[in-house]
Amino acid sequence: MKLKVGDTLVIHCYKHNGVIYESSRVAYILDIKDDYIVLGDENVLITKQDGRAWYTKGSAIMFFYKRRWFNIIAQLKDNGIFYYCNIASPYIIDNHILKYIDYDLDLRVFNDGAFKILDRNEYNYHKRIMNYPKDINYIIKEELSSLIEMKKASVFPFNKESIEYYCDIFKKIKDKR
Repeated sequence: MKLKVGDTLVIHCYKHNGVIYESSRVAYILDIKDDYIVLGDENVLITKQDGRAWYTKGSAIMFFYKRRWFNIIAQLKDNGIFYYCNIASPYIIDNHILKYIDYDLDLRVFNDGAFKILDRNEYNYHKRIMNYPKDINYIIKEELSSLIEMKKASVFPFNKESIEYYCDIFKKIKDKR
């Protein structure tokens, strides 16, 4: 399957035990690189495994990596760009569904540059009940540290220019539809 800019994907998030945790509808492909893919969505329906569902507010530019153990969501809000970063397995695409495993820890970056690590208790709980292997735990900790360093250095995609570039592409794709 050859994907191209403007195509759509569904996103499925799994837990380590293989159970689907969350799914979202229709994200547009904004860019495809050797090591990552960039997606955009707007006011999209998110459904959790327990049946809870809601629509996101506003637009988001999402970066999923083939070899990194995180994904990055730039949330575009009236008062600036916020980032929600999931510690997660590299993605795969299967029949127009982007799939990854969520490993609980998250990094929230606020519009003023401050950040906070979220869900440590959830990570510790799932690590115990799902018996995360030692190598996975090591990778998770290393990738969280790398993510924090990327944010501190304001490197791609933690810079306004990158997000504005992809917002322009997203707007063009939406205008064509």
